[in-house]
Amino acid sequence: MEKSTKRILREKVALRNGLIVAGAFNAMSARIVADQGFEAVYLTGAGLTNMHYGAPDLGIIGLRDVADATMRIREAVEDLPLIVDIDTGFGNAVNAWHTVRALERAGADAIQIEDQAFPKRCGHFAGKAVAPLSEMLDKIRAATDARQDPDFQIIARTDARAVEGFEAAIERAQKFAEAGADILFVEAMTSLEEIGRIPQLLKHPLLINIVVGGKTPTLSAQELGGMGYSLVLYANAALQGAVLGMQNALSALKRDGKLDEDPALLAPFNERQRLVRKPLYDELERRYAER
Repeated sequence: MEKSTKRILREKVALRNGLIVAGAFNAMSARIVADQGFEAVYLTGAGLTNMHYGAPDLGIIGLRDVADATMRIREAVEDLPLIVDIDTGFGNAVNAWHTVRALERAGADAIQIEDQAFPKRCGHFAGKAVAPLSEMLDKIRAATDARQDPDFQIIARTDARAVEGFEAAIERAQKFAEAGADILFVEAMTSLEEIGRIPQLLKHPLLINIVVGGKTPTLSAQELGGMGYSLVLYANAALQGAVLGMQNALSALKRDGKLDEDPALLAPFNERQRLVRKPLYDELERRYAER
């Protein structure tokens, strides 16, 4: 029997070898993640907010935005494990329960929920606040109760490092594990020492978030896997690359008044059609054409 994407992800997490997870903000970016050979994709709440609304990561999106994006990405990358960022769960524990039910049906293989007070903000922004521990523990319990497939995983993130300090963040993460979280995520570590200590202090599988330009020092996936991290998340590398590409292409168009098929600025027309699987649709059209 073929393994489900949920089972595949669970097995990859268990290896604890620093699997890179690339973020996507829509179906096309997810197609590119898959095409580049990554073994899992992450629907980023920050990326969805930036690209869908042109707004910063300040708790603006809702469950419907995330569920719609999850369905589109699942359709685009059927065979790739999909982790979905649900911010703070869009409300209380009951909302978190409903969110997990909705997103598992939409095609998610895991969700990531965080302990910020609403409205949340990017983990690498200043001015964060964390919710009471009891509130987050209730959400984790609700999320674990809600899942239908036992291989569906709950990633529990704490933002307490920036608010209450490193030791408080570790204590929260340990409580998250006791409440049923499968994977622990301490956000916005600020030193190599902290990065190295976390796998020594927390025995559950771990995710580390590398925000290019953010607070956490960058190490290679091999180094992080050697320390014991299961997942190395680059949530918005694709977004930042896409923004630069759009800026460069449109700057050239504005400057020159025209734009040719320059491989330094644009993906070729045929490459775009390949990525969206136009040959598949051509074949379907031939197959179902009237005889």
